[in-house]
Amino acid sequence: MNIKLGTKIKELRKAKNISQEILAEYLGVSFQAVSKWENEAGLPDVTLIPAIASFFEVSTDELLDYNRMENEKKRDAICDEAAKCRNVDPAKAEQILRDGLKQFPGDDIILNNLLYTMRSPERSEEVIKLCKTLIECTHYDDVKYDALRILAETYHETGQQALVEPTLEAIPEIYFTKLELMGQLLEGEKSFKAAKDQLSINLDSSVEMIQIMKGYLTEKGNDAEVKKCEEMQHRITEMLEE
Repeated sequence: MNIKLGTKIKELRKAKNISQEILAEYLGVSFQAVSKWENEAGLPDVTLIPAIASFFEVSTDELLDYNRMENEKKRDAICDEAAKCRNVDPAKAEQILRDGLKQFPGDDIILNNLLYTMRSPERSEEVIKLCKTLIECTHYDDVKYDALRILAETYHETGQQALVEPTLEAIPEIYFTKLELMGQLLEGEKSFKAAKDQLSINLDSSVEMIQIMKGYLTEKGNDAEVKKCEEMQHRITEMLEE
């Protein structure tokens, strides 16, 4: 391992314009540890090297034999295993992911999956902290936007309504989806499946939006419009059942 690794970490951190505290939070270590690395007073544990490389989006070939693709496959397998039991046994799913973090410290994808096992009111502070860390540190747009969504939902659920709108405003508006484009641009069975999946998502979302509209119109006493909403809901529900 290059004895000047700490200097390299310092250069990369400054180029990314982040603090030692942010890097430490991402890696699950103290900022004092990061300071020691950067002052060449110590070296990161070898298990942290892949996470550091991933964070700064640089190769670690000169430091150790790090196969990025192979590690991503292992990481994805951990997330898939956790997803299988997430709904029925969230505690088990969380343990699988936390064990995965021992192998891949600070991994964005594992941390993003971890959020889905922690969605209980009593853990809202922990969820908020993790969301903020991912928003600040991840270089995956989908992870960032998912963390923003969960953060907004958590603010809403905990009565911090003033923080909901500015959080949502940080999410860019999306005017088309990958499934829509696949339905439009692919052919045959692939096009059909994408179109069918997108239609199902759209119909489910429409039912939810109509329910929200109904609630508002009911409060306003607009019975005629409430009835229209109920008719729309009924028609969409029939389509979903077909």
